[in-house]
Amino acid sequence: MEFHAADPIVLTNAEVVAADRVFPGWIAVESGRIVEIGEGGGPKGAIDCQGDYLLPGLVELHTDHLEAHFMPRPRVFWHAGSAVMAYDAQIAAAGITTVFDSFRLGVDEHEDWRSGAGEQVATLVEAIERARAADLLRADHQTHLRCEVPSPNVVEALEDFLARHPARLVSLMDHTPGQRQFRDLEKYFIYYQGKTGQSEHELADVVRERQRVGRTRAQAHRPQVVALAHAHGLTLASHDDTTLDDVALASREGVRIAEFPTTHEAAAASRDAGMATVMGAPNVVRGGSHSGNASARDLAEAGLLDILSSDYVPAALLMAAFHLADAPSIGGLAGAVRLVTKNPAEAAGLVDRGEIVVGRRADLVRVRAHHGEPVARAVWREGVRVA
Repeated sequence: MEFHAADPIVLTNAEVVAADRVFPGWIAVESGRIVEIGEGGGPKGAIDCQGDYLLPGLVELHTDHLEAHFMPRPRVFWHAGSAVMAYDAQIAAAGITTVFDSFRLGVDEHEDWRSGAGEQVATLVEAIERARAADLLRADHQTHLRCEVPSPNVVEALEDFLARHPARLVSLMDHTPGQRQFRDLEKYFIYYQGKTGQSEHELADVVRERQRVGRTRAQAHRPQVVALAHAHGLTLASHDDTTLDDVALASREGVRIAEFPTTHEAAAASRDAGMATVMGAPNVVRGGSHSGNASARDLAEAGLLDILSSDYVPAALLMAAFHLADAPSIGGLAGAVRLVTKNPAEAAGLVDRGEIVVGRRADLVRVRAHHGEPVARAVWREGVRVA
C-alpha cells in the first residue's frame, strides 16, 4: 500500500471542528493541503461525511506504545518491522496522524524487564526508517528521546543516537523512588512489582540502591543532556515536575514543555514560566492518575492544561478530548480538540498542521459519537486516506 499520491478530494456534510468553533460545512483538499473551507452544503461529487465531525489529525507527543508491540511479554522480542507496522496501523486507526515515538535512553541495571527494550532503540528506529523509505507508514513519525538522567549511560546513549539519527524532542526524566512521579513509595512498589514480578524484599533492595545513586547521577547527567539537546536544536520537555524548585530548574534550562506535572502547584508554576502543560489522556478517561498524582481534569478545570498525550493507550487521545469538552474553561469541543491537535503541534514547532485552515496539511479525522464515545471512522494524512 502506497501513501504518496494524493488526489483532490472534497469532504462535505460534516461538523467541521475549527480551532475556535464547530460549524456545518465542507473542506476541499489538493496536493495534500487544505485549499478551501466552506459553510453549509459543499460541491457535488464530494465525500459525504453524513453529519460526522471532521477534526484535524491528532498530534501525539509522547507514547511508548511501540514497546508493547516489540516486547509483548517480558524479554520476548517480536520482529521489529512487524512491530512497527502493527503499531503504526493502531496509531492511525486512533486518528493520530503525527506521532512522536518515545524511546527511553539510559539503561537501568536494576530493571531488566525494561532495559531489554531500551537496549533495542536502534533496532526500532531503523525499522521505522526502513518503513518510511518504502512509503509504508500511515502516520508521520517523529522521534522523542526520553532521557532517564540517573542512568549510568544516558549521556553516552544520547550522543550516540544523535550522531546516527534525527530527533525533535528530548524529555528529562528521573524515576528515582521517593520523588517526582513516585513520591508515594507504596505506589512505586505496586507499579514495579506488577511489572517485574520481584518480591517486596527484592524491590526494597533496588529502591535503596536507586536512592543512593540517583541524586548524584542526575545532578551530573542532566546538564549534559540539556546541553546536547540545545546543541542539536531540539525541543526540551521536563517530566513529572513536582515542586516549585523542579519547575524553576526546568525554566532555567530552557524547557518548553512540562510533561505530566504531578502537583497543581507545579502545573501552575509551569504555566507562569511559559511552558505548555501536558497531561495523560488515560488520566482523563480513567478519572485520575494511576500513580496517585494530579488529576488531569482538575488541571483542565483550573485552566492549567494545554496538551493531552495518549501515553500508553493510543485510543485514549480522542476519547479524552471529547470527555473534556464539557469543562467550562476548555472552550467546548473546539477547545478540547485543540489539546490534541493545534497545541501539541505548536509546542513541537510543527506549524504546518494541527488546525483546519487553508494552507495547512490535510491531516483530517472523521469522527462519529457511538454510545457517547468518539470513533474515528476515516483518517487522511496529507489528503491520502490512511485508515
